[in-house]
Amino acid sequence: MTRRHSGRRPTGTQGSGTQGTGQPGSGRQGSGRPGPGKRRPGGRPDAARNAAYDLMRAVDERDAYANLLLPTLLRRRGIAGRDAALATELAYGTLRGLGTYDEIIAACSDRAPEHVDPPLLDAVRLGVHQLLRTRIPPHAAVSATIDLVRHRVGPGPSRYANAVLRKVAGRTLEEWLAIVAPPREEDPVGHLAVAYSHPRWIVNALRDAVGGDVDETAALLAADNERPRVALVARPGRCSVDELVSAGAEAAGYSPYGAYLPEGDPASIPAVGEARAAVQDEASQLVALALTRVPVAGRDRDWLDMCAGPGGKAGLLDALAAQRGARLLAADVQYHRARLVWGTTREAAVVTADGTEPAWRPGAFDRVMLDAPCTGLGALRRRPEARWRRDPRDIPELTRLQRRLLDSALRAVRPGGVVAYVTCSPHLAETSAVVGEVPRERAEVLDAREFLPEAPGLGDGPYVRFWPHRHGTDAMFLALLRAK
Repeated sequence: MTRRHSGRRPTGTQGSGTQGTGQPGSGRQGSGRPGPGKRRPGGRPDAARNAAYDLMRAVDERDAYANLLLPTLLRRRGIAGRDAALATELAYGTLRGLGTYDEIIAACSDRAPEHVDPPLLDAVRLGVHQLLRTRIPPHAAVSATIDLVRHRVGPGPSRYANAVLRKVAGRTLEEWLAIVAPPREEDPVGHLAVAYSHPRWIVNALRDAVGGDVDETAALLAADNERPRVALVARPGRCSVDELVSAGAEAAGYSPYGAYLPEGDPASIPAVGEARAAVQDEASQLVALALTRVPVAGRDRDWLDMCAGPGGKAGLLDALAAQRGARLLAADVQYHRARLVWGTTREAAVVTADGTEPAWRPGAFDRVMLDAPCTGLGALRRRPEARWRRDPRDIPELTRLQRRLLDSALRAVRPGGVVAYVTCSPHLAETSAVVGEVPRERAEVLDAREFLPEAPGLGDGPYVRFWPHRHGTDAMFLALLRAK
């Protein structure tokens, strides 16, 4: 993963998953168990901080996906309740804030962060997060971090951690930002990059996507740093929203099949364990639903999900197809992702296939979902390390693939059929630019907003754009094309 701050490029090491719960600094009260501000006997670091530290090291060393690894790590170590909430807050919060924290560390150290041993740097970053963005008392945050460094890195490096953290503790986050961030009036992008901990190129891309408005860009970046709610989908014909509500969820605001879980583990809900419901972002539900709402003349029995893994949209399309007497073919180029789709669908046929060189005949389908591989810039809330992993040099290769897949999707659908082109990215190069290259004689671009009347603020059309700061969802793009 490439970690960035201030234009420098330190050495270092993106699917939906379980979302963390709990509040910063939670767990201070307990029945004899050390809370986040207490040291365990002998000064050994506690389980929550060890778990957060190990997650950060796995992200750095093995390119691990934090949202996939952390639940497994907590379960294997028997970490639950307030300790699990603290570990989640420390790990996710630190990963989101790396850009900001590295600038502050640089101001408090005689070494630039890229010249600090990575295991030591990750521990110090955890300490900085505790000092600046949690309710943990400063003396407890410093002492606990020094214990962590002493036991996991070494006694010598603990002196460096102590010196840096005591300097950091002398100011609030707002005071530090006034020192380390470029003035907003002189360098608005640079200021936002440091203040909201996003690489500069992503700030530029998001600003372009919202039309150049700096204030809205700031609101979007701030939403990226908020912990997302756990969104659930009740697969129609198999589960109802009422069943999820009776299990402790709250009905969603837009999706007729959506709900939000205020707290707890979604796997504890029987319908989720039985794959009648699932964790799925509300915007992801709505773009799949929009595809099924477009009227098509004649037959409507063969549906295709071209890039189906890991299976969120395929699971919903499978249930909707079954209700309407249609059949879904779900395909993914990677076998292990196709296996995930197999586990989340019931009626669909699932195959491993390359969408750019498909085995199916042209014009075989009435509806095609193309959830194209992309940078994932729309899901930075739930994939905290993704902002540091992506590189702008990835985009030309991705957009070439997106164009090939969209061309293939338009060949797979019959005349009069409909294709949904979806990306979990608002980047203009991956969205309107790709669709804009489709010749008018091949397809008509429909106004996608007409098929999602329950959701406001979707943009000027004909495309649909969901946003974290407007809708509380991932930033997701939808174009609907009718083949000619």
